[in-house]
Amino acid sequence: MRFPLALTLQAMWTAVCQAANANYPAAWGHYDVCKSQVYSDEGLTWDYMACQPEAADMTQYLKVTLDPPNITCGDPPETYCALENPYMCNNECDASTEELAHPPELMFDIEGRNPTTFWQSTSWKKYPKALLVNITLSWNKTIELTDDIVLTFESGRPEQMVLEKSLDYGRSWQPYQFYATDCLDAFTMEPKTVQDLTQHTLLDIICTEEYSRGYVWKYDKTVRFEIKDRFALFAGPRLHNMASLYGQLDTTKNLRDFFTITDLRVRLLRPATGATMVDENNLSRYFYAISDIKVQGRCKCNLHANSCVYDKEKLSCECEHNTTGPDCGRCKRNYQGRAWSAGSYLPIPKGTANIFRPNVSSLDCECFGHSNRCSYIELLNTVICVSCKHNTRGQHCQLCKLGYYRNASAELDDENVCIECNCNPFGSVSDRCNGTGFCICKEGTTGPKCQECLPGYLWDDGCKSRVCDNELLRCQNGGVCVANVRCSCPAAYTGLLCEKRRCESELGGCGGADSGQAPLAAPPAGGLPLLLLLLGWAALTEASCRPCPL
Repeated sequence: MRFPLALTLQAMWTAVCQAANANYPAAWGHYDVCKSQVYSDEGLTWDYMACQPEAADMTQYLKVTLDPPNITCGDPPETYCALENPYMCNNECDASTEELAHPPELMFDIEGRNPTTFWQSTSWKKYPKALLVNITLSWNKTIELTDDIVLTFESGRPEQMVLEKSLDYGRSWQPYQFYATDCLDAFTMEPKTVQDLTQHTLLDIICTEEYSRGYVWKYDKTVRFEIKDRFALFAGPRLHNMASLYGQLDTTKNLRDFFTITDLRVRLLRPATGATMVDENNLSRYFYAISDIKVQGRCKCNLHANSCVYDKEKLSCECEHNTTGPDCGRCKRNYQGRAWSAGSYLPIPKGTANIFRPNVSSLDCECFGHSNRCSYIELLNTVICVSCKHNTRGQHCQLCKLGYYRNASAELDDENVCIECNCNPFGSVSDRCNGTGFCICKEGTTGPKCQECLPGYLWDDGCKSRVCDNELLRCQNGGVCVANVRCSCPAAYTGLLCEKRRCESELGGCGGADSGQAPLAAPPAGGLPLLLLLLGWAALTEASCRPCPL
């Protein structure tokens, strides 16, 4: 199966393209060729161009659902009267008999039977409760409309109806057009027709009475949503300048979205009655019946495919230009050397393919031997190295990853260019260091790796400012802890924890002024024998200046 490129006025566009440049085949005017072989100075090469599928009857590929699901007539069997003649009641609906059944799929069949095949709802049995029916057409694929949507009613056309569209597979809906015999009464909208729109209002949502007014069963039974008329408003004078027309299409997202759908929904709100009053005694006159729905369009492939396949009840583009996805909306794996973008209608007539390049090799993207591949990052609009090795990071693997620093003696392409910081986990704020390998230390901690304590701090799984603790008896030799910040030592001891005897560091020996020993008393005035005095002095000296313990 293949679908078209040509826009809404397809035949016109083909003729204009052929007239504009007779050197190109007509197919290029339809963008249905993605590449062709050309001869150049380099020999036989491929020439890539924008392309898109041909238009087709999209009702062949849809799924239809009704809400409520039991709204189709025939279960139980029912007899209907003609709207224009309440006494003509010979129409039957019976779901168990093929000739009398009217299931939903008959809205999309090829008319080959006589009488005409059609879907039909149950009659308005529950009047005055509204007879409401939702008919949802789903493609599970983005579709671009190329012609009018046309509904043909076998019964009278409804007096109130809304046509809605979805662009997100039925998650949200927005109106396409309102239909009513009285727009002000039904939808509080002034009635309009497409002919009332201008080039600046062609995307307006309107309510029209054109398909609902008067005795509806006597007139044309079709209801339209006018795609071609709206597109003609957009084209305007540009119909004679296709480059300008397609250039505008390239940049007018709202317009392209307006003609793009994933689902359609027909909301039937009030059946034809042919009068201001409903005949409550003959409610079998009032119902909905649709013999045909036409939706002409093509698969949306972003100008990257010239065909669309239907497989396992699903449509998908056969993508070219190294693209992939149901709408060719992303680059193939390993083909992200540039950002994805849709093809372009310009330059006419072949269009611009915007083909996607393979990922850049490591030789081209300068990773200093620390990576063997690169990738294009659309957000940054640049190419970066992927999966840097040897503890490197950065766009070109030129930086060291966190927890490592640059080896100043190594070149950028050296496997040992990044050295681990090895910060002490207890003394450092984190495992990161500066460019010279010095870690960021916690309070009271110092050293290149934060493994030493400043004065006034003690190491205890890190440097602690609480020098002493009476509970743990850190102060030694009878010292007393004062406010957890210092030890008050006995006279004979010193040091942070009173761990040193004073004689260890006194240059003047143990008898100095700061030795902690009491001064000797003067001898009595009368004096002692000289020998006794000398013996006493020796004994005192021996007692006070024994060797300090190790």
